[in-house]
Amino acid sequence: MTQSNIRPVGERKRANWIRLRTMILLRWVAIAGQFTAVTLTPFVFGMQLEMGWCYFVISISVIGNLVAVFVFPENKRLTERQNMSMILFDLLQLSCLLYLTGGLNNPFTLLLLGPVTISATALSMRSTIVLCTVAIVSVTFLAFFHIPLRTQAGDVLSIPRLFVFGQWIALVIAVVFTSAYSRRVTSEIHLMSDALAATQMALAREQKLTDLGGVIAATAHELGTPLATIKLASAGRSAAVHTAQARDHPRSAQPDPECCGFCGNHRPH
Repeated sequence: MTQSNIRPVGERKRANWIRLRTMILLRWVAIAGQFTAVTLTPFVFGMQLEMGWCYFVISISVIGNLVAVFVFPENKRLTERQNMSMILFDLLQLSCLLYLTGGLNNPFTLLLLGPVTISATALSMRSTIVLCTVAIVSVTFLAFFHIPLRTQAGDVLSIPRLFVFGQWIALVIAVVFTSAYSRRVTSEIHLMSDALAATQMALAREQKLTDLGGVIAATAHELGTPLATIKLASAGRSAAVHTAQARDHPRSAQPDPECCGFCGNHRPH
């Protein structure tokens, strides 16, 4: 089997391997982090946040997770579209939370790379392009539209516009580069895994053929020896029968004198 004949498993088929339980667990981790950050920020850093709206956005993820836990079996394998929908929901939910907490002035905008990276490693090219586009649009929207961060005294916390533009450029490049890099590495890993699986299948098939050849040879040997014995016994028995017939009827082996006389009388002179 040549390497050119080895093909990796289809992208959509690989996307169907992700379990719902894995996605739920990742979302619970994100929810815990968001809830902790929103709750501690006013007390630790003395900032004013839209606490009600922030908790509302977080609660939407909690409700979605609870519905997934109680409605679907935890070992359910998600389809390509279901995986994309869940990652897209997480991306939009995080964008809404960043809108309420300063937009690109919030250093946690870096977390937008998480859903994009998961998509690049687990989903198809089309789904990855869609999610990357949504991420870039979200970053662009947050650069211009957001609720500013304020201290308890009412002062607005913001970075200079030049730094906001630089962060926008950095996030856009990071989205494109991270997704392309992750996808390339994942494709190489999948190709090597498929090549190894194909090699193992070829070796297993060859081993089966070798074992089958040994069984056939042993069977032919076992069958050939009795057949040869039967053939020799039959030949010996046939010779014995002919000998017995010749002994019981000796005249059949001698010429008839009358016939010889007749033949002699009619011999031409």
